Amino acid sequence: MRTSHADRSARTRTALLESAARGLSRYGYGNLVLEQVAKDAGYTRGALYHQFKDKQDLVLAVWEWVLDTWQAEVGDFVDQESDPVAALLTLARRHALFCRRDVARMAVALRVEFSGQDHPVGHVVEQSYALIADSCGRLIEAGRDNGTIPPGPPVDTLALAFVGALEGTVIALAGRVPHDELLAARAVAGVLGLIQDKEPPK
Repeated sequence: MRTSHADRSARTRTALLESAARGLSRYGYGNLVLEQVAKDAGYTRGALYHQFKDKQDLVLAVWEWVLDTWQAEVGDFVDQESDPVAALLTLARRHALFCRRDVARMAVALRVEFSGQDHPVGHVVEQSYALIADSCGRLIEAGRDNGTIPPGPPVDTLALAFVGALEGTVIALAGRVPHDELLAARAVAGVLGLIQDKEPPK
C-alpha cells in the first residue's frame, strides 16, 4: 500500500520534532545545531528547512508537539481520576514515562536559557509552566478540601514545589527504568505531605 505525500510529510515532521526535542534536552537552544537535528532524525538539512523556516520556528513547533503529546499521554489520564491525590500521583508517574523519550531536561533548559529575556520561546515555556502549576494547585486545593492532602504551605507554593520535585527527580533518574516512575511518585507524595516526616536520628 502506497503512502501519500501528506503521510510521508507528517512522518518526517514528527521525526524532526522528536529529534529536536532530544537535542534541546541535551544541549539547549543556543547549542542546537539544525543539521545535526536532521541527521539524527534520518533526514537532510533541506528536509528540515522544507518543514521549518528557522530554529525559532522549529523550537516553537517542538514545544507545541510536546504539549499535545504530553496531554495525550499524561493529561488525559490525570483528567480521568476523580480523586485529587490519585490525579497528582498519576501525573507524576505518567510524566516520568513521558520523559523516557530523553526529553526530561528540555523544559528546564529552555527556562534557564531564556530567563529574563523577551523571546517567543521563553514566553511559551513560562506560560506552560504557569498553566501546569495552576492545574496542580487546583488539585491540591481539592485534596485539602476533602481531607486527603494535609494542611501546610500555601497552595501556590506547594504547587511550585510539586512541579520542581517532579522535574528534578525525572532529570536525575533519566534512563533508570523502572525506578524513575516509582520515585517520581514518591517524591511528589513527600512534597504533598502524604509521606510523613520522621525525626532525624539522634
